[in-house]
Amino acid sequence: MAAVSYLYQETRLALEPSSSSYIVDIELPTTSPGRTQRQASKSAKATAKNDAARATTSAIYYRKHHTFPKGFLWRVLENDTVFSIRTADIYKPQKASDANLILNFHFPHQIVPTCVALCDPSDHDALSIFVLDTAGQLYSIFLRPDSFRKRSFAETGLGDACKVYQPNAFRNFKRPYRLAVVDNNQLVATLSDGGHIRFDRDGPHAPWRETFYNAKGWFRSLLGGRGDLDIKAAAAAVQTNLGLNNASFLFTVCLDHHLRIWNFNNGQILGAIDLLNAPRSPQETGKWQLDASQTNLIRIVGGTQGKRLCVTYSPIGTGEFKFWRLQSDDANFVDVNDAFPENKLIPIPPLFSDVWTLADFNIGERSGSNGYVMWLLWKNNMAYRVQELTFLEEELPDVWESHWQSVFSDTVLPTAPVSGPSDSTDPTEKWLEQIFYPGRFPKVTIEAALSAFEEAIGKRSDISSRSSQGLAESICSAIASTSSLNKTSSGDIDHEQFRTSSEMQWRKFYRILLELDKPRGEALALAYEPESGMPWVVCADSISAIRECSTLERICHNPNSAFEGSPDIPTLVTTGLNFVDGFSDSMMQICHSVLGADMYDETPKTYEERIQFFSDKAGFWRQISDEDCAQVTEAFGPNFNLVTTVLYDTMCGLFNETWNPQHPTEQPLTEFGRKIIVKALQDGAELQWQICFSQIIMLVHMEFEFDRPEDALHHTVEVGVVFNNLLVILKRLELLRWLANTQISTPLPKADKINSSFSGSPVVSKRQAEEYRVLTALEANVGHLLGLPESASISSVGMPSIITSIVVDLCAVRSDIELQPHYFQCGLLVRDRADLAVELTRFCNENPFSTYVQGRVHLALKDFAAAAKYFRKAAYGMSTPKAKSDRHSSGLLDETEWNLLYAGLPRYYAHIVALYEQQKAYSFVIDFARLALQFVNSKTEDVDSVRTELQCRLFSGAISTSQFELAHSTVVAIKDHALQHSCLRGLIQRMCDNLHNSELVNLTFPGLQGAVDGILAQHCQDAVDVITGVPYHQILYAWRIKRNDYRGAAAILLDRIQKLRQLGEGDQVTGDDILDTAVTRQYLMLINVLSCVEQKQAWITIESPPRPSKVGSGIDLGKRRVVTLADIRKEYQDELDRIAAIHNNQFGFAADDEMEIL
Repeated sequence: MAAVSYLYQETRLALEPSSSSYIVDIELPTTSPGRTQRQASKSAKATAKNDAARATTSAIYYRKHHTFPKGFLWRVLENDTVFSIRTADIYKPQKASDANLILNFHFPHQIVPTCVALCDPSDHDALSIFVLDTAGQLYSIFLRPDSFRKRSFAETGLGDACKVYQPNAFRNFKRPYRLAVVDNNQLVATLSDGGHIRFDRDGPHAPWRETFYNAKGWFRSLLGGRGDLDIKAAAAAVQTNLGLNNASFLFTVCLDHHLRIWNFNNGQILGAIDLLNAPRSPQETGKWQLDASQTNLIRIVGGTQGKRLCVTYSPIGTGEFKFWRLQSDDANFVDVNDAFPENKLIPIPPLFSDVWTLADFNIGERSGSNGYVMWLLWKNNMAYRVQELTFLEEELPDVWESHWQSVFSDTVLPTAPVSGPSDSTDPTEKWLEQIFYPGRFPKVTIEAALSAFEEAIGKRSDISSRSSQGLAESICSAIASTSSLNKTSSGDIDHEQFRTSSEMQWRKFYRILLELDKPRGEALALAYEPESGMPWVVCADSISAIRECSTLERICHNPNSAFEGSPDIPTLVTTGLNFVDGFSDSMMQICHSVLGADMYDETPKTYEERIQFFSDKAGFWRQISDEDCAQVTEAFGPNFNLVTTVLYDTMCGLFNETWNPQHPTEQPLTEFGRKIIVKALQDGAELQWQICFSQIIMLVHMEFEFDRPEDALHHTVEVGVVFNNLLVILKRLELLRWLANTQISTPLPKADKINSSFSGSPVVSKRQAEEYRVLTALEANVGHLLGLPESASISSVGMPSIITSIVVDLCAVRSDIELQPHYFQCGLLVRDRADLAVELTRFCNENPFSTYVQGRVHLALKDFAAAAKYFRKAAYGMSTPKAKSDRHSSGLLDETEWNLLYAGLPRYYAHIVALYEQQKAYSFVIDFARLALQFVNSKTEDVDSVRTELQCRLFSGAISTSQFELAHSTVVAIKDHALQHSCLRGLIQRMCDNLHNSELVNLTFPGLQGAVDGILAQHCQDAVDVITGVPYHQILYAWRIKRNDYRGAAAILLDRIQKLRQLGEGDQVTGDDILDTAVTRQYLMLINVLSCVEQKQAWITIESPPRPSKVGSGIDLGKRRVVTLADIRKEYQDELDRIAAIHNNQFGFAADDEMEIL
C-alpha cells in the first residue's frame, strides 16, 4: 500500500445542547411488572452523570420519503434505560423552523441495544421507532416532526403515539437477537435459536401478528433458545425487494459464517453461501464462527430494478470483503454471484504499529455516476481511524490496494497553557479559557473532574446545581485552597512559590479532566448519507463530520505529496511551520504581542520600517540556532533563491479561495449545521493562522539573514508587499478565531420558547428551565448569512466538499461575507456584553459609523471621556446627510435614533446628549448640549423644537450638577413660556432644597422676576412647617429686600408670624432673654423693614386667617385689612406683655378669659 494520503479532515462536535430547555424527558409505560433500578441517572455523583451522558449504542437514521427533518441521531444511554433521539440535519428548507428538541424516552426496563429500528412511513410525514426491551416488550413510537419543535407535543403525553406489545414468543422461551425493519407495518426479529419472527400489522393502530420461521425445523427450534446462541443465529439482517413488486427478500449473516437468503413472504430459505464463497468442512465450523457481538457485516446498495450490489465482511483472521451481484426477476428466486471470485479484498489497516480492528463499514452509490464510495471505520481501544475508497465496480480489484484515502484525525490533546512574562493574560484566565473552550469539554465532564479533584485534596462540595459561571468559580476556589501565600527567609512574600504551586494544581486538575474526557470519543458507528455524500462517525458522546481537506490542509497533512499549483508551495509552508515549531512559548507570546500592535494600530511607517521594528522588538533571532537557520537554507537554497514574489502570491492565493455558488443561501443552515461550520472553522482558521504567522516570522528572518547587502531578500522579493498581505490575512483570521471561540448567551428563538406543562404530564420535571441558549459569537452574528445551494448542487458536489468550501470562504479576505466588527459590537451591546464588544475595537476600521459604535461601547463601559472622544471624531461623518444610508445596527438603534443621524450636527449632538442623559453622565450632557446649540441656526430644520429640546437637556444637566448659573441662563433663553415656567419652578425648587439660597437671591432672572416672586410666594403659602422645613419665607424675604420691595418683605414676615403662632412654636425662647422668641424676632425684622419706607407708605394689607364662627358651624373666611407700622409696634408690645404675663403666671382660667395685665 502506498503512503497514507489524507484527503479528508475530521470535525468533532460535542453533543451538549446549547440550552437545557431543548431536553425533553418522557417516561414510557410498561405491561410487565418490575422496573429497572437506575442508579447512574439518579445519582448525585458527578462521575455517574458523566458516565450516563455516554452512549452504549448509537447511530444516525435518514428518512427516505420526506426531506425535513431527514436525519436523526439516536443513542442508548444510562445503563440502556434511556433512548435519546434528536435531528441531525445540516440544512433545512426556506422558512422551516429548526427542530432542536432532544427527546429522552425513559424505559422501565433495559433496552436491548441491538434491537432498535427506525422507519420512515411513506404515507405520513413522521418517524416510527421500534424498540425491544429485556422484558420482551415491543415499543412502537410514532413521532411527528413537530415533536422535535414544540415541547407541548411531548409534554401533553404521547397517548396513542406510543404502543406497547408483548410478543407471545418472548413470554416463553424465545430470545430476540437483532431487530430489523421492513416498513412501518412489518418488522423482523432474529432469534438466538437461528430463526426469526415476522411482525405484521394492518396499520399504526392495529395489533401485531407474529409469524415464526426457522432454518432448523420446528422441533429443533423448540429445543433451542434457552441457552447460548445457535450458530445459525443471524448477527446481521437486511431486507430488500430488489425493486420488484410484491417481492421481499431477507439477507442474513449468521454466526456460522454463512449468508442466507430468505423469501420473506413465505419464510423459505432460497440459499446459503459461505461469506467468502469457499467450501467448509463440518470440522471447521468452530474455526469460522463469528463473534456474537459483530453486527455490521452486510450492506446492500443499488437502484436498478432487479439488480443490487451486496457487500459482506468476514471478520475472521485479517478480515475480508466480498462483493456479490444480486439479480432477480421473480419474487421466489435470487441469483447471487461472487463479483470478484479470484480476488481477495482484504482491508489494509492504518499504517501504525498498533493492532486495528474493522468496527464498521458503509457503501453508497456516487451521485451522478455509476461508481461507488466505501468507508471503513477502524478501532484500537478508544482511538479510531477512517478510510475511504472511490471506485467503479469493474475497476475495484485494480484500485483496492492503492487508492485508499485516509481521514486526518487530530488526536493530539490540547496542551496545557504556558504563561510567560510577555503574556498579558492572567494564568488563571488562560486555564479557564482552555477548559471552557467552546465545544471542548461538556459541563458534566468538567463537574466530574472537579468532583474527583476535590476528593483527591479532601474537599467535598455539592456541584449538582452549578451554573457555568459558578462552575468556573468553584474550580478556582478548589485550586486556590491547595496553595498558600508564604514568606521567604527574608520576610518578603514568596509569589514565585505560590505561582508554581498553583500551576502544579492546575495541571493536576487538567490531567484528570483529560482522562475523564477520553471515553467520550469512543467510536460506536459509521453513518453515510448517500444523497449528500456525507459520512459521520458516531461516538459515545460526540459526533464527527468527515469533510474534505482544504488545499492548505492537504499540504500540511501530506507534506511529501506533489502540489498541482506549484511544487514549491509545500516546501514553503512546511519549512515555515518547522521553523517556528522550535520557538519557546514565551518567544511566541512576544512575537504575537509585537505583531499585534503593528497589525491593529494605524502607523505612518513604511513596510521596511515596520519589518525592522518587528525584528528589533520581537528579537526572536536570539533563540534561533544554527540548525534552525540551516534547515531554512537547505529548503530554499543559497540566498533563499527558491523564494520569489510569485511563490508568495501563489501561497497567499490559497488563503483567499472563495466559494461563489449561484444561490449560496437557498437552503439555510440548521442550528446543528451552524455548529458543524463553527467547529470546522475553529480547526481551519487555527491551521491557517499558524501557517500565516509562521510565514511572517520566517519572512522577517530571511530578510535579515544575509552575508552581503546585495544578497538581501528584498532585492529578489517584494518583502514589504508580502509582509502587508500576510498581515491582512492574519488580521481576518484573528477576528474569525475570536468570533468562533467567544461564547455569548442569547434568548431562545420564539419557536423554541418553552410551553407550559399540563398536569398529568409524563415529562420528568426540571427545577428550572433555561430561557436562553449559549452560542458562539460567530453563530449569533454571521450564522444567518450561511446557507447551502439548491439540493441538486449538494448532490453533485457533495456535503463534505461544501462544508470545507464554506469554511475556506469565511477565512478568505476576498470573501463575499463581510466581517464588519462594528456590527458585531452592536449586537453585543444589545445583549449587554460591552466587555466583549470592547475586545473587537482593535479589528474595527475608522469609518464614521464604526467610530460612533466605539463611542457607544465605551459609553456602556462607563468610560465617558473615551466615548466623548469617539463621538466627536464621528460627528462630521454621522451628521452629513446621505442619499441612502444603511440602517443596520443589530437592533442597537431604533427608528427615532436613526432619524437623528445623518441629519445635521444639531440633531447628531442631540442624540449624543440623550445617550449621556440615559447614563446620568450630566457633565457630558452639558458639554454636548452646548456643542449642539452652537450649530443650531436658521437653516436647521424645525429649528425651534430642536433648540428647545437641547435647552431642556442642557437645563436638566445643569441642575443635576448644581451648575445653577448655567441653568439660570438656559431658563432665560427658553422661548416656550410654559416650558420656561416649568423649568423655572424646577430650578427654584432644586436651589431651595439644596440650600443654595444666597445664589438664588443673587441671580438676576431678567424678565422673570415676577414669576420667581410668585413661585416663592406660592411655596410660602403652601408651607406648613416654617420651623424645620425649607425656609421659603426667609428666601422670599431676602429676594424682596434684594430688589427693594420692603413692603413685600414685610408682608411675608407677617405671614410667617401667623404660621408660627398656628404651629404653637412662637413662645419658645431662642436666646438668654425670655422675651427673645421666634415671633418677637420676626416682629423686630418687620418693624425694621417698614421703617425703611416713607411713613405714609409704611403699611401692608393682610387677610385674617379663617376661623370657626361662634354661631352655627360655618367658617369665617376672614377679611382683608390694612396694618400700619404703628399697628405692628403695638402688636409687638402686646406680644412682649403677653410673654411676660405668662412667665409671671398671670393668665385666665377659661379659654375666653382675658389675661389681666397688672
